[in-house]
Amino acid sequence: MFSSLIKSTKRLGFTPLRWVSSAAAVTNTKMFINGKAVESKTTEWIDLHNPATNELVTRVPKCTNREMEDAVASCSEAFKTWSKTSIITRQQIMFKFQNIIKNNMEQLAENITCEQGTIADARGDVLRGLQVIEHACSLPSLLLGETLPGVAKDLDIVSYRVPLGVTAGITPFNFPAMVPLWTIPMAITCGNTHLLKPSERDPGACMMIVEMLQEAGCPPGVVNVIHGAHAAVDFICDHPDIKAISFVGSDAAGKYIYERGAKSGKRIQSNMGAKNHGIILPDANKGNTLNQLVGAAFGAAGQRCMALSTAIFVGEANDWLNDLKERAEKLKVNGVWFLEQTLGLSFRRK
Repeated sequence: MFSSLIKSTKRLGFTPLRWVSSAAAVTNTKMFINGKAVESKTTEWIDLHNPATNELVTRVPKCTNREMEDAVASCSEAFKTWSKTSIITRQQIMFKFQNIIKNNMEQLAENITCEQGTIADARGDVLRGLQVIEHACSLPSLLLGETLPGVAKDLDIVSYRVPLGVTAGITPFNFPAMVPLWTIPMAITCGNTHLLKPSERDPGACMMIVEMLQEAGCPPGVVNVIHGAHAAVDFICDHPDIKAISFVGSDAAGKYIYERGAKSGKRIQSNMGAKNHGIILPDANKGNTLNQLVGAAFGAAGQRCMALSTAIFVGEANDWLNDLKERAEKLKVNGVWFLEQTLGLSFRRK
């Protein structure tokens, strides 16, 4: 089982054994190409630190052009057979994948916490991703085509939904499990193959996910993972064998990827920066509303599209502003707070 491949690293998280190099004191994040963990031959690395302790967790490679070409070639080769696999077979893999994720949700959350945030946010991250896998299990009915007999004399219309080919995902740092789980299940259950570039700031959850997917029975080459920064993004935008890109991230990056990828004739799904708004009516439950506002505005340091940046208080609800300010000022966001939230420890304060 996948859980047997997990070991504790430091005090705050887990790292899959096969994704790290045991030769060095500081581990290197590996690529995933053609069903295997592959050590990069790059000379450029990105240091990833634990946000609570500033300990160096891993080094993330800026993959070489040759390595990225190998990953695309693996996707292209796998597409020849994967696109012909029945939708029921792909669905069965998603059923198994769903179950494996469920059994390892806590390990995924702990890994995310080690690289990026707090355990409560990480658990929510994994849960929302799991729900997309569950949705992908319904694709046999969603992929139904349409027919229109007798549209004209001796003419019927039949439409089919067919795979595109090699697709790619570029995912952000703030949801390292959820967003890869937006792209991978939908892309491959539709019969495409998928090249993923997770955020270089927290790739661990993605690497755990592809290991779980392999355990679920996904063939080698259907999903490959590369790492990097700007050069990797440009590679994905420009490569002629990649037919579609799904991106989640900032406005600037999203516009850049949309324009550059579209010039190469790719289909682009670019989900860019957004923030929620709240309208507070006077008949709302005051205590619950204020607590929700503080959590939405300051949770995850506001680094998520669901963060609430604007609140409009209507009528008598304007009188709650001072209470909201007081709650916000009582927040203690620091290393001690992180450890309490992550490990459930209690620290006395004078």
